[in-house]
Amino acid sequence: MSKAPVDTGRRRFLTLTTAVVGGVGAVAAAVPFVKSWNPSAKAKAAGAPVEVNIGKVEPGQLLRVEWRGKPVWIVRRTPEVLQQLTQLDDKLRDPQSEEPQQPAYATNPTRSIKEEFFIAVGLCTHLGCSPTYLPDSFEQQVEGVQSGFFCPCHGSKFDMAGRVFQGVPAPLNLVVPPHQYTSDNSVLIGVDEGVA
Repeated sequence: MSKAPVDTGRRRFLTLTTAVVGGVGAVAAAVPFVKSWNPSAKAKAAGAPVEVNIGKVEPGQLLRVEWRGKPVWIVRRTPEVLQQLTQLDDKLRDPQSEEPQQPAYATNPTRSIKEEFFIAVGLCTHLGCSPTYLPDSFEQQVEGVQSGFFCPCHGSKFDMAGRVFQGVPAPLNLVVPPHQYTSDNSVLIGVDEGVA
């Protein structure tokens, strides 16, 4: 045991310096760890709303876009197609869209904000296959119905409002994503109407 005098000032300085260096090291190690909890830029972009110019979409034309990694269809319906929608109730499983497959503002006979445009996630509600848009040859699939969506995987059929026909494997209507029109020629998919 040494009998040398103890320098308490130096001991306090060394203890304080060691504590400060240790604290800085702990913060430096914690910052990347905490940052790793935040979603990546790719993940943020995948969930971000998608703005689509619909000004050049012709009647009867289908436009495909991607939102959250899923195909979204935008179809400009003709007046004849809109008229036919009101005559299909007896052939459909959920003609009044009672199942919550769409936002409240799209719970109507056309399942849309603007009757002319139908917007839906392009995945069958049976097993997630992507149905085919048949603008003119759907009558071969459903008697008396000019156009619609046909899923070749298991034979599910949907009308031009995405409502599922009776007697097919798909249990529900196609999903209508949240959306709002930002102008006459632009729609924002992924944001509910009236929410900015």
